[in-house]
Amino acid sequence: MAAPRASDPLPNPPLKKRTRSRELALQFLYQVDLLGPEKLNDLTGFLQEQAEGSDAETSRYARLLVEGTLDAAPELDAEIQFVAQNWQVDRMAVIDRNVLRMAAFEILHCDEIPPKVAINEGIELGKRFSTQNSGAFINGILDKIKNRAAEEER
Repeated sequence: MAAPRASDPLPNPPLKKRTRSRELALQFLYQVDLLGPEKLNDLTGFLQEQAEGSDAETSRYARLLVEGTLDAAPELDAEIQFVAQNWQVDRMAVIDRNVLRMAAFEILHCDEIPPKVAINEGIELGKRFSTQNSGAFINGILDKIKNRAAEEER
């Protein structure tokens, strides 16, 4: 067997469970945003189909993100709107809007997730599923949300 060469592509490392959960949640939140809240009835089937081969923890965290983000959507949108100067939430790109909502949910409601992790994961999701410019946009808004939350805790 030949030794790998520097020009050979590296194998993709396996996604971490929470990263995969966030991807699944984003995909489903995107569908709900475009098709309406009745799409939520398909969440279990979606997770069973898309998370095939993943463990139950991945599906469980994806479900928490979807349901928590949708339940808190009015609060999250208000927070995003407050810090997103000159941007209306409903005029943002659908992917960016849902990444912001989901990451803001983690920052504001998931104490076990460090805010920096939620921000970094949001940036990566934006880059992967939206545009290269989305990373900086998402970073700026989520950083302001994180700072506001920290100030309110004091």
